[in-house]
Formats: sequence, C-alpha cells, structure tokens
Amino acid sequence: MEHRPLGRTGVRVPSLCLGTMTFGLQSDEATSFAIMDGAYEAGIDFLDTADVYPLGGGFETSGRTEEVIGRWMKERGLRDKLFVATKVMGRMSPAKNDGGLSRHHIVRGVEDSLRRLQTDVIDLYQCHHFDPHTPIDETLRAFDDLVRQGKVRYVGCSNYPAFRLGKALSESARLGLARFETIQPRYNILYREIETEVLPLARQEQLGVLVYNPIAGGMLSGKYKPNQEPEEGTRFTLGKAGQMYQWRYWNEAMIAACEQLAEATKERDLALPTVAVAWVLQQPGVTSSIIGASKPEQLKATVAGAELKLDPELSQLCDEIWWKLPRRPVIEGYR
Repeated sequence: MEHRPLGRTGVRVPSLCLGTMTFGLQSDEATSFAIMDGAYEAGIDFLDTADVYPLGGGFETSGRTEEVIGRWMKERGLRDKLFVATKVMGRMSPAKNDGGLSRHHIVRGVEDSLRRLQTDVIDLYQCHHFDPHTPIDETLRAFDDLVRQGKVRYVGCSNYPAFRLGKALSESARLGLARFETIQPRYNILYREIETEVLPLARQEQLGVLVYNPIAGGMLSGKYKPNQEPEEGTRFTLGKAGQMYQWRYWNEAMIAACEQLAEATKERDLALPTVAVAWVLQQPGVTSSIIGASKPEQLKATVAGAELKLDPELSQLCDEIWWKLPRRPVIEGYR
C-alpha cells in the first residue's frame, strides 16, 4: 500500500482510508470487526469516522460507530499503529446546543469521542460541515486549544467550499492558530466540482485531500440499471441519508453513465469499483481515497484500485462522461 504525505505535515498515510459510516447499522459489530480486520491486513492503517455515525440512524444510534471502532482497537491492541480521524458538528441529541461548531459543542464533542474511541488522543479532528451560525474564529480557537492540550494532533475540515476554506486558512494565519491541514470533499467520476477551486487551493496551501464517495455511494458498483428502484438496505434507502444519496446520484443520466462505464470496464476484465477508486487516486492533489463497505468481501474490488493504472482511453471516457452530465445550480459553493 502506497503511503503519501498528509499535506505539509510530517505524517504519511495510505492512499486508501477505511470509511466506517456503515458500522453499527448496515453492518453489525461482528461484520464491522471483520471489515476492519480485512482493511488492516491489506495495509490500511487509516480510519475515518464521525460522532454522528452510523449513516442513516437517528439520535438513538449517534456515537455507535465510534464505540464499535473503540472496542475493535482495544481488542486487537492496534491503537498505536493506526491513524484515526473523526468529525464534529452534527446534532447529537435534540438539545439546542448539542450540535454545530461552537466552543461549547466542540469541547463536549471531543471528550465524548475520546471516550467512545477508548483513546487519549485523536489524530485528525475535523469539522464535518461548515457552521454558518458560529464565527470561524470561535471554532478555530477551540480547535487550537485541543491541539495545545494534546487531545488532538491535527485539525481539518470536510465539505467546505473553497471560499469557506480560504477564509478559515486566512483567519488561522492572522490569529496564529492551528490551521486546517486537511480537507475532506466528495469526489468521484460522477461528481468533480472540487476541481474548479477546492483542489487548486488545496495544492497551493499544501493541504491533505481525503476524498469520500469514490464509488458514489455504490452507484459506481455497476449493479444498477435504468428503471430500477433503489435497493433496500443500501445508502439510497436509509432514512434521511437515503434521500440525500438519491438526490446526489439517483437519476437517469447518472445510471446511464454508470452503465457505459461498466461496459468499458468489463471489456478490460476490470471491476467498476476498482476503476472508480483508481481514477480518484490518479487525480492531482488527492492524498487518500476513503473506501467503505457493509460486508468484508466488498473491500476486494476497491482495495485493488490502489494498484491499478488506467489506460488513456478509459481515462478519456471518464472525462467525456463527466462533461455530458447535467449541471445543477450552485448551493453554498457546490452544485
């Protein structure tokens, strides 16, 4: 497994990171342990999670994924061999202040995550989304305190458009605070909006780029056909998360594009998830691709993407498909 520099830091992480949002809902604890075992055996010593996971749950399940990871790390004795990232921002309960990026919530959130993960330090602590209701300097000062206290080693953000990321970086520089060292955006063959501004900014500022959704929530698995209904138990049917994923990907144009890609990969005796991950890893500025699974056997195809080099014709087809997809209005910097 190739290891790449995490931005300008001295840390190196594998080109693949294990995403864990299925643990505790789509995947029970035994299955989750098996997925983590398989990833670690494949050379993936980088885990990404969030306090609100598992995906598709509610307040009653929030924190369950971190608890599963904590028990696995303790049972396997692997904490010191792993780079562990988690996130804060999402609402954890109906309480008015139990969400967002205020100092109040961040201070409580990190203590809860440390307890659930059964560790004394989080390697990378990230803002899950931008919080328009909290001044960015309040968030950055709270994060800086956590770094100085030794509870967090590095801080980063997820789902920030370029103008929000640029503002955060300038404020941390002006105030002399720990800055975001990473950005975690959505990125795949079917969704390339970050190429316009986020990726160029990340390269200029030497940020680690940890992309999620490399197989578009399963759309780039190659199993969906035109006029097919979303499959129960997948990300396309899990509560509010299912609605979000259907809005992102479930339309005729996306399904047709995946069908075209599936035919091209089949001609080359390749799996579409393998090609999708390989494509992401070959884009300039990408540090690591976050791959997920609800079953251990699903890792085989995505892990293989770390070793595959796409031929020029297949790369060109990926470009052609992207430019043919319909565009959406810009919302908070993204389409």
